[in-house]
Amino acid sequence: MKLIYISHSGFAIEGKDFAILIDFYRDSPEEFVHRQLLSHPGQLYILSSHSHPDHFNPEVLKWQKQRPDIRYILAEEIRQSLPQPFPEAVFLRAGERWQDQRLLVKAFGSTDIGISFLIQIDGKNIFHAGDLNNWHWAEESTPEEIEAAERNYLQELDSIAGETEEIDLALFPVDPRLGNDYTRGARQFIDRIHPRQFAPMHFWRRYDQANAFREYAEKHGCQFIAITREGEIFEHII
Repeated sequence: MKLIYISHSGFAIEGKDFAILIDFYRDSPEEFVHRQLLSHPGQLYILSSHSHPDHFNPEVLKWQKQRPDIRYILAEEIRQSLPQPFPEAVFLRAGERWQDQRLLVKAFGSTDIGISFLIQIDGKNIFHAGDLNNWHWAEESTPEEIEAAERNYLQELDSIAGETEEIDLALFPVDPRLGNDYTRGARQFIDRIHPRQFAPMHFWRRYDQANAFREYAEKHGCQFIAITREGEIFEHII
């Protein structure tokens, strides 16, 4: 399988006869999604974790006219944000799952809105965090707010760890806006979940700061996928 970094928290996963697009916000400069992914042979799945505009672009719903076979798996929270019903989609809450003959999607919680995804396909487990993270703003939050954020986050990690013994690839926020301790949530994720591979996301084009997490990840036995540009393709990564 290939992993393609689209932009921000958006990734595509391509197999021989399927493709999965997660949290599409905007296309890469080469327009990988519009020029290649939408014509990829086989089944196309589109997943969105929540309605924040940097994770969900309503444009994806219009693609159903171009490709009626698209299967949409979206957060229930998105349904509530839509101006009109979209019956072509499956909407999931945390704790729910959806599957067909090839793909299994399990929805976990978030420490913001919406859900996170555990995706199982071709014998591989891929986790996309959505906006799940230890969102503590150390320079702005009170000690009580920081403690509550961390407690809620660690509870979500316990839920994930209780569901699966192995994650082959984690797509997870490493957001420099959080300040000096911006990698705290990612470190806790690796320590608790032990993914085999880790790719950063939600880093607002601050590639150097996102990739600085490589040292910690690899020191703890996790292969780090360093992203250097939008539209970057990683062959046979999963």
